[in-house]
Amino acid sequence: MTNRTVVLILVAALAACQSPQSRIKKNQAAFDAFPPEVQQAIREGRAEVGFTAEQALMALGKPSRVYTQKTAASNQEVWEYGVGGGPSVGLGFGMSSMGGASGYGTSVGVSSDVGDPRARMRVVVENGRVASVERRVK
Repeated sequence: MTNRTVVLILVAALAACQSPQSRIKKNQAAFDAFPPEVQQAIREGRAEVGFTAEQALMALGKPSRVYTQKTAASNQEVWEYGVGGGPSVGLGFGMSSMGGASGYGTSVGVSSDVGDPRARMRVVVENGRVASVERRVK
């Protein structure tokens, strides 16, 4: 793995792990216009029923998965966080040959959502507002 590849992977990982504080800073004017109780929830990384979609995204960041579900009354957008649920292991093999020289390589990766407060959470958005927040408890 080249140094450039490692740097790109680290940048992508850091972007995925943005904090509420970094999202607030990017949207400071909008944040400043929110009521104090909404501001506090966003600082704590919590989305509440009644939040606008903008407020929920500022608190939680981008979801892992988004899909639409249709009810008798409306269409709802469902945001899932921590999709994948649990540890996973990956294994890779590589081989190359160039100018008489050969190279072989292997890699093993392990990931886990342990410690992620957003793990296995669903936010249902209806008409631009959070209609429900569901957290699965292990």
